[in-house]
Amino acid sequence: MCGIVGYIGKEKNIHFLVDTLKYLEYRGYDSCGVAVAKNGGVFLQKSKGKIENLKARLKEEKFSLGIAHTRWATHGVPNHLNSHPHFDCCKEIFVVHNGIIENYATLKDRLIRKGHKFISQTDTEVIPHLLEEFNKKEDIFEALIHTVEELEGSFAIVLFRKNTHKLLFAKKDSPLILGILEEGFLLTSDIPAILPFTKELINIEDKSLGVLEDNRCRIFDFNGKNRKLKKERVELHQVAISKKDYSHFMLKEIFEQPKVMERLISFYVKDEEINFKDLNLPLTKLKEISKIFIFACGTAYHAGFVGKYLLEKYVGVDVEIDVSSEARYRKIRFSSKDLVLAISQSGETADTLAAVREAKRKGAKVIAICNVLGSTLTKESEGLISTLAGPEIGVASTKAYTAQVFSLLLFSLYLARVKNIMNANSFANFLKELKNVPLYQKEILERANEIEKIANKFSRFGCFLFLGRGINYPSALEGALKLKEISYIPAEGYPAGEMKHGPIALIDEYRAVVCIAVKDELYSKMISNVQEIKARKGKVLGVVNDLNEDEARLMDEIITVPNFRITDVSPLVVAVPLQLFAYFVAKNLGCEIDQPRNLAKSVTVE
Repeated sequence: MCGIVGYIGKEKNIHFLVDTLKYLEYRGYDSCGVAVAKNGGVFLQKSKGKIENLKARLKEEKFSLGIAHTRWATHGVPNHLNSHPHFDCCKEIFVVHNGIIENYATLKDRLIRKGHKFISQTDTEVIPHLLEEFNKKEDIFEALIHTVEELEGSFAIVLFRKNTHKLLFAKKDSPLILGILEEGFLLTSDIPAILPFTKELINIEDKSLGVLEDNRCRIFDFNGKNRKLKKERVELHQVAISKKDYSHFMLKEIFEQPKVMERLISFYVKDEEINFKDLNLPLTKLKEISKIFIFACGTAYHAGFVGKYLLEKYVGVDVEIDVSSEARYRKIRFSSKDLVLAISQSGETADTLAAVREAKRKGAKVIAICNVLGSTLTKESEGLISTLAGPEIGVASTKAYTAQVFSLLLFSLYLARVKNIMNANSFANFLKELKNVPLYQKEILERANEIEKIANKFSRFGCFLFLGRGINYPSALEGALKLKEISYIPAEGYPAGEMKHGPIALIDEYRAVVCIAVKDELYSKMISNVQEIKARKGKVLGVVNDLNEDEARLMDEIITVPNFRITDVSPLVVAVPLQLFAYFVAKNLGCEIDQPRNLAKSVTVE
């Protein structure tokens, strides 16, 4: 999850490294550090906390070889000693690392017995000490080959050795991208850090290591065999990773959702038909599908949960959904007629990748629903549905979520037609309604000020319960997650019908309950749940699209959403006010919205 940067090339100011690192701060912001080669020595500076703290400590320094790191803590608390870069006993080899070295304790014990001195609690520190040990007999590149042979777990490593003008790297199960500059190279964990400087890049293959020397790049597999350089061009623009005039990335990304929906319609719907170009599965295989498994984590899991309802309803197949971290350890039986939908914004989520690999090993076909082209998940899946959300910088996912839900809805309709379950008229009507979704979202966004006033009233509550039924039970889960992620207020999502089986004990005048009560087949039952809450003096915020006067009196506050014609688009509509509500509560409480504590954007470790 950490962000790493490495640079070699034309002389620059040290602030170049730190400013580049800033584009990766969403990956971790517990501590940070920088190391650059300077006058035959190394300048090293670290800081607890965010990158601005580090920047304030730096003077004007010129460099042409250096590394930097922003940390999401795994092993060891955030402090100066545990911050990267880490180094060996002689302070000659400097390393930054993203991932987890699972056998670090064994390696550390062995190295200590050989006389190595450790100063941190991190797993990363074994890497420079291993390099030091092997470097006694080999040059630094050969030492790196031997070092990666010893490491178990995931890693993206960037390093240099004092008095050698080379930048080395190694990658296994963690993201690492190489940007090609006019005079040099830039290694980073993600495209946003490269985008301001170049659009030419190399997505480094898994189990690769390499050496950069000024304008020369060599990449090898772990056995030292040459790999061909596969250059790509990214067409994203820097404006996509800027806040524009918004106070936070999260708010900007909430407001971008109608455009994302329009983009998905334009890309996948042609001549009133849905066309997935990259599924790479013949229609005969799709027709044979007897069971679908959905693997995802966090917000992507909630999107997948919506997909489960849609696929069961419109395709008539059995659908199992699992949190990826559980799926990878379950003894699931797969067959060649099973399909796995793996959902991940980044395409680098460690648990989802592990679950996918196990499913593939047992014969299942995999389609990735992913936002990042060229990510590990897209490479390891047979097919791809790109969610086309564009870069999402805010740690709390918003537009990526609705893009995932929209993509699942399109796939459900597509599969229903492939299997001849949905007739042409119903299909056409649904497509017509999907084209209205951006308009529904825009209508809500135009009333953001009203939602802000309601959020300010509710921000005094110390506990929230989010309730939904049917396809909006996942909406309740996602609404609760958004609130607790950025405001730190305890919030729980529940199916409303389960309220009497425990959660009702929490309800009193000091608890707030958000009820998603849109008009659908379960609406009357949802209103009955609201009456039960009011009988116990709970404070109710209703997210509704059509109420009579008696029903309206049950609500303390109401957020009205448009009247849609097909209720199964409702998760795409109610997501917007729930996101705005969470945002404005957090803003009113003065919370760090784009970088909430303890969280990172991409969970690339188990």
